[in-house]
Amino acid sequence: MAHRQFMFDAYGTLFDVHAAMARAGARLGDKADAISQLWRTKQLEYSWTGTLIGGFADFWTLTERSLDFALARHGFADASLRAALLDAYRTLSAYPDVVPALARLKAAGHGLAIFTNGTRAMVEAAIAAADLGGVIDQVVTVEPLAAYKPAPPVYAAALAAVGVAQPADITFVSSNRWDVAGAAAFGFATVWLNRAGLPDEYPDWRPDRILSDLGALQPPEAG
Repeated sequence: MAHRQFMFDAYGTLFDVHAAMARAGARLGDKADAISQLWRTKQLEYSWTGTLIGGFADFWTLTERSLDFALARHGFADASLRAALLDAYRTLSAYPDVVPALARLKAAGHGLAIFTNGTRAMVEAAIAAADLGGVIDQVVTVEPLAAYKPAPPVYAAALAAVGVAQPADITFVSSNRWDVAGAAAFGFATVWLNRAGLPDEYPDWRPDRILSDLGALQPPEAG
């Protein structure tokens, strides 16, 4: 079986973006889920808006700003709570299917990279916390381009970073449908990891495969 280069999005795909709230947000009571959802929504919105405007702040800065907005929107101003949530975000939990799936692919000889909007420091801390250091070959971030996914140049830079000649030779896996659309438009083979069972969207840029968890992830030759 030919070896394949897999590339994984980090946040929402390998690492649970709501784990920080689950771990440190008890003081928010019944507003915790809504604040966590708004935190994530604004984090992404700020990345897209900055890229379109032509400005850039790193993903950790956007994570802080989006949390500040979400807390303020729901009437919370608690510096110790803010600090606890941000500390928890640095070491987000991996989903339960991540370690066994990636270990299986690694044992089969496939290349495994993370391609992320996150800063290198953020992602390396999450990798260490999830004990993924032994299976991830490379971390590729958008930082050198000062732009965020789904801008086409960042996918081109990721392709170059892993040393693969053709986009179709990359299997890109993301739980974010907009990210899958961007990767598909660039030419990657795409897998939408639809953890939440969401309806499909972006019909012009369909995924090659849709999975509900990583347990069924295989290279194209095998599936």
